[in-house]
Amino acid sequence: MHLPDPARLIAALAAADRRLAVVSAGGGAIAITHLVTTPGSSAVVLDAQVPSARAAVDQLLGGAQDSYCSPTVARRLAAAAWERAIYLDGATATPDRAVGLAITASLKTSRPKRGSHRICAAVQTLDATFSAELVLTKDARSRADEELVAAALALDLLTEATGLPAECRSDLAALLRGGERIVRDDVIPPDPWRDLLAGRRSVAAADGETTTPAAGSLVFPGSFDPLHEGHRLMARIAEEIAERPLSWEISVTNVEKPLADYLSIRDRTAQFAGQRLWLTRAARFTEKLSIFPEGTFVMGADTFVRLADPRYYGGSTAAAEEAVEAIAERARGLIVFGRTRNGVFEDASKIDAPQRLRDVSYFVSQREFRLDISSTELRRQENERRGTACEA
Repeated sequence: MHLPDPARLIAALAAADRRLAVVSAGGGAIAITHLVTTPGSSAVVLDAQVPSARAAVDQLLGGAQDSYCSPTVARRLAAAAWERAIYLDGATATPDRAVGLAITASLKTSRPKRGSHRICAAVQTLDATFSAELVLTKDARSRADEELVAAALALDLLTEATGLPAECRSDLAALLRGGERIVRDDVIPPDPWRDLLAGRRSVAAADGETTTPAAGSLVFPGSFDPLHEGHRLMARIAEEIAERPLSWEISVTNVEKPLADYLSIRDRTAQFAGQRLWLTRAARFTEKLSIFPEGTFVMGADTFVRLADPRYYGGSTAAAEEAVEAIAERARGLIVFGRTRNGVFEDASKIDAPQRLRDVSYFVSQREFRLDISSTELRRQENERRGTACEA
């Protein structure tokens, strides 16, 4: 038996007081059945999902993905599973004992596959993000054998991430062929990042300093995935307009998407070397106002439109109107940049928005700023360069 003894694995997870949620997309689902058909598993495995359709993955992650078989998507699914485990743990829930395990794979199918056969697995805990990627020798195994490798990879990653004894591991090495190697990328976070994900603090300096934002700051919030020249140009123009230095902000939480994993936080913060960057739990601007009192916020037109969109307030029009009023009253101002849609530049001042928001906004003209670039397009180009996009 190449997979670990399920009874031993479940017993070890129970002894470690762990609560697990699992997601398997595209392969590796036998890891789930291996666990949940074991007596006592219901005390440990709180949830298991197998989103086969891309639309199902999109629903879990809050939107379409650039590549459905990638370490990034595996980590996002693991983060979603981790949050799910916390939620389902109920009144006794603690972020410390929750575990999110995810597998996403592109394996042998009934039709010829142009791309590689690939397995990506990830585990999210409060203490770390673990990531593993394995490219299989193409057409060297049956689908069943590839599924077995995917399950073994995921369960071994789970064993390592939760600190279980070595006897809980699978016989993965015996399943690998010559030339196949597992690529690992793990992050053990600094305490401030851990406190952010646990909800024990709302803001932290990315460089670890124990400072807090000053009132009246000029702040550029965003996901910056990746940071590009358009963002940098917007920042320079905003500093000229506001006549003060700018700070950047990345929220580890999101209204519609899972929270950021530690690998994503590491990679995004690395883009801001030598610059002031704040990490927060402020997904909405009303929350940012509490962290950056009397702040002036820099944003693109897409973000500006969302400020008054009920969809970002649980579908409540009243909540959206209340948020608009709070932003208008408490923000020092908004500096809004235009956008390109279908090859046409849309002036920010022409966007339909509540007058209360317009009254506190400075709309940057096309003459002052125009750069037709987007993070989405840059991610697409990077996926093509690396060859990580996998077929369904």
